[in-house]
Amino acid sequence: MDDTVAEFIRRTVLKVPRDGIKDVLQKWGFLSEAQLQTLNVCQTKDHVAQDVVQLCEANIQQAAVLDIIYTHVYQNKRRWSVYRMKKTGEEVEYFGLTDFKKKFKSRIWSALKNVTITFREYEDNAIWIRVAWGTPHTKPNQYKPTYVVYHSQTPYVFISASLLRGNLPLLYQALIVASNYHEIHEMELRGHSLDSLKDIVFKRYSQHFQTCSPTLVQSTVEPESDLRIVQENRSEKERIQRLTQEAFGDGPQPKLEFAQYKLETMFKSDPEMNVLNKKEPFRCLVKFSSPHLLESLKYLAAAGMADAPLSPLLTSITHKARNYFKVREKKCVIPESFVSP
Repeated sequence: MDDTVAEFIRRTVLKVPRDGIKDVLQKWGFLSEAQLQTLNVCQTKDHVAQDVVQLCEANIQQAAVLDIIYTHVYQNKRRWSVYRMKKTGEEVEYFGLTDFKKKFKSRIWSALKNVTITFREYEDNAIWIRVAWGTPHTKPNQYKPTYVVYHSQTPYVFISASLLRGNLPLLYQALIVASNYHEIHEMELRGHSLDSLKDIVFKRYSQHFQTCSPTLVQSTVEPESDLRIVQENRSEKERIQRLTQEAFGDGPQPKLEFAQYKLETMFKSDPEMNVLNKKEPFRCLVKFSSPHLLESLKYLAAAGMADAPLSPLLTSITHKARNYFKVREKKCVIPESFVSP
């Protein structure tokens, strides 16, 4: 086996958590069951990786498949951006996987030969594509590939990219040519949970969210005291629950780690004061982050950390399928909450 391929396989195995090594290798299907049984995953991971290299005689395409399998299993380790493709008409065309692969590879290789392209299909009609980019004078860099996840018969593409910006247009062209679309643009929606991004754009998340967890209800039961205070507190909790349900519904939320808002506003003062002569707006960036942002926002009012209802800027993330916003004043009488870029 080529030393470059052997080293790539070794590094790929080293990335896998110890308790997942045999599972990933089994999905790879390159080693026999007897070979897998000989692996001692209790030794150091470096020794395990060396043993895997010695057991297999793979080429770069087979090694790339192992890398796709690792990325599919541990997809939340990468950051994904969502793209939407468009057609000029609404016609539905037959999708052929063989034709898709052929067109995709042909379009890229017609412009750049030093590229490794690998495909793998999954049961949810997801086509995973791994592209390792080179240059006209260098071999493909297998350690910084681009991953593309495309669901056939949908206009959505999910991309985790490590590539030169000059190669992005080539990737876009290959996607729209292979899938018979005419244009592609990036949506303002990104995150690490690929499944949650899919839930948002495919509208698979529940539109009715749980308004109050059992733990929260039990922890906020009022002690025996003045009945008027108890009734007032109960009425306020019911109001918050009602407004929260109207904003979020009563089901589990997709997982996003952040929401970013670019704010732009004009300084307003009496013209005669001459406080600020420049007409340039003030700009700032506000970013909300959390391991599970939407769930955190959902309980802000119930926890007494925010007034109910929350701002539409926070509650419309899933509805608008975006977590990047530009907020600026509209140059007219009617104010505008937020404006798309």
